[in-house]
Amino acid sequence: MSEIVRKGKEFVGYEYKEISVPEYLSSLYLDAYPCFGWETDSHLVEKKDEKIKSGYVNVRFKRDRKIINKAELTRLQRNFDGCIDELKTLERSKTAVPLAAALIIGIIGTVFMALSTFAVTAKVPNVLICIIFAIPGFIGWILPIFIYRNMVSAKKRKLDPLIEQKYEEIYDICEKGNHLLF
Repeated sequence: MSEIVRKGKEFVGYEYKEISVPEYLSSLYLDAYPCFGWETDSHLVEKKDEKIKSGYVNVRFKRDRKIINKAELTRLQRNFDGCIDELKTLERSKTAVPLAAALIIGIIGTVFMALSTFAVTAKVPNVLICIIFAIPGFIGWILPIFIYRNMVSAKKRKLDPLIEQKYEEIYDICEKGNHLLF
């Protein structure tokens, strides 16, 4: 009569992780983290005053604290996170240099337009100098659009194979982690 009969599941202790990820990578995180023993946690209450950067989402995971091969899974997860950081850097570098070049050319065009304005508003207006300065000014305002587009497409052609290689590395890491779970 003093026997206690347990019905249901045994207690499982979890560790929890909440990460803020770029929205365009959220599916990758949701697909990859289960390969390291994590599962999505939908039981947490949403915070009302939570500040999330624009373009980012919070993703919550939980994992059994006594999971087998935990050290190796954690190492693979760190490799995954490192690859994601490299992927973000590669994506940002597609537009960083073209944006800087376009801005510099636009600023130079603005300087020429300012010189043109000063030439025409001087005590003795000089229309010829105004026109001479206005031409490179207008060119400096129009040219950045085309330079930016061309430089981005050139960078994209150069970096897309590296990005694809990084994705392959991520998939290999996830595959190794998945094999450790079973």
